[in-house]
Amino acid sequence: MRPDAGTVYRRYVTAVVLHGLASAEASGFNATDLYALSILELVGAMTSGELAARTGLTSGAATRLIDRLERRGHARRVADPADRRKVIIQPTDHPAEIEQALQPARRKIAEVLGGYSADQLATLFDYFTRAAEAYQGATEELRADVHHRNRRSPAVDNPGPALT
Repeated sequence: MRPDAGTVYRRYVTAVVLHGLASAEASGFNATDLYALSILELVGAMTSGELAARTGLTSGAATRLIDRLERRGHARRVADPADRRKVIIQPTDHPAEIEQALQPARRKIAEVLGGYSADQLATLFDYFTRAAEAYQGATEELRADVHHRNRRSPAVDNPGPALT
């Protein structure tokens, strides 16, 4: 019996997330730091507040994340030329240990993609582009909902009994 589309997709997403966690561990990063570095590399320099918003971290947690990346030499703080009160976080390099951790997946995915025609690849990459935007929008929606709920509820630290 063929699994339904939802099951297939959940398996795929779960495999991608678990690979991200394993890649972070293999490269000596924690997952949040690995993803934050990826965001900096993909988007470019940004303020610590922007990085906090993109990662869903508080400003204090984002500061500690930036401290860790800076200590390892993978990011640096520079003054914002438009507003000296702000600091811009810039990626400085792409860590070799991350490249090494990503090689097995890149090799295996290249083998998978090698079995598709040019038209099929165009469709896949169209999907990747559009799905990334959809996931980003869904992430922003979820975070806004959580933020709204947390602002309404005075008992955020004690949400009540766990449901089992």
